[in-house]
Amino acid sequence: MAGTLTLGFMGGQAHELEPDLARFRARHPDVELRFHEVVFSDPFAALRCGHVDVLTTWLPVEEPDLTVGPVLRSEPLRLLVATGHPLAAAGRADVEALAEHAVPAIRGAAPPSWLAGVLPERTPSGREVPRGPGAATYQEILALVAAGKVVCPVPDEGRRYFPWPGVTYLPLDGAPAVRWALVWRSSDATPLLRVFAAEVARGG
Repeated sequence: MAGTLTLGFMGGQAHELEPDLARFRARHPDVELRFHEVVFSDPFAALRCGHVDVLTTWLPVEEPDLTVGPVLRSEPLRLLVATGHPLAAAGRADVEALAEHAVPAIRGAAPPSWLAGVLPERTPSGREVPRGPGAATYQEILALVAAGKVVCPVPDEGRRYFPWPGVTYLPLDGAPAVRWALVWRSSDATPLLRVFAAEVARGG
């Protein structure tokens, strides 16, 4: 099999998938695998306009024109807080604490149902999670958190790939795990794409 496939990714996902991508390259040396970073403020634009063929993203994805493929991995949510924030002193936080501290309002076209996979609108008990200043990139979120303007639930990969002076990543008790999956345009599920999805999901 030969061709070109462009993988859209956020944050550290390309690195997280590298063992699976390396196996795919070894099995299909005539396939050129390209990369395209996407941002969470507009996660599906590059997919819909054809800049990427397949996207790794967190769930849920409830878009009628997109197909959700195999779940690749899961990880816990962390709570990103300023190092001097009162929550930081305890060393961990409960998801119900989100009702007492503003989280960023996300600027952009991200579907609310998708954002809720990381930034819930309500806590498990039904309390509203207040919104603070807006952000469109992870760097903006880090700056807002470091300034004490917001706290922010983030996938655990943030702790590993994006340390930042003045912020702390806390365990977030009671929060559901973040599940990452492959997603593609339903109208363009090529044989190459299907082989890629099956082999990356199968792993070794």
